[in-house]
Amino acid sequence: MQEIIIPIVAIGSVFIGLPWLIFHYVTQWKKSGSLSIEDENLLDELHDLARRLDDRLATIERIVAAEDPAFRRPETERLRDDTDDDHVFDRISERRRQR
Repeated sequence: MQEIIIPIVAIGSVFIGLPWLIFHYVTQWKKSGSLSIEDENLLDELHDLARRLDDRLATIERIVAAEDPAFRRPETERLRDDTDDDHVFDRISERRRQR
C-alpha cells in the first residue's frame, strides 16, 4: 500500500503543489508592485514637510549670513541649484508627474 501512496504524493506535490506555490507568490508580487493610496498620501505629506523645512533652513541661513558675512553654506548641502535657481524638490515632483 505504501508503494502506491508515496509515488502519488510525490507526483501530486510536484505537479500540483509546486505550481500552486509559484503562482501564489507571483500574484502576491503583482499585487504589491505599486504604491497604495495611503503610501502616496504619505509621500505627498513628506514632500510638503521637506519643502517647508528647506524653506525654514534657507531663512535661517539668510539671517545668519546677514549677521556674519563670512558665513557660507557648504556646496554639498545646498538644495538649490545656483545656475537655474531651481529647487531640487521641484524636479522630483516633475519626474513624478511624468510617470
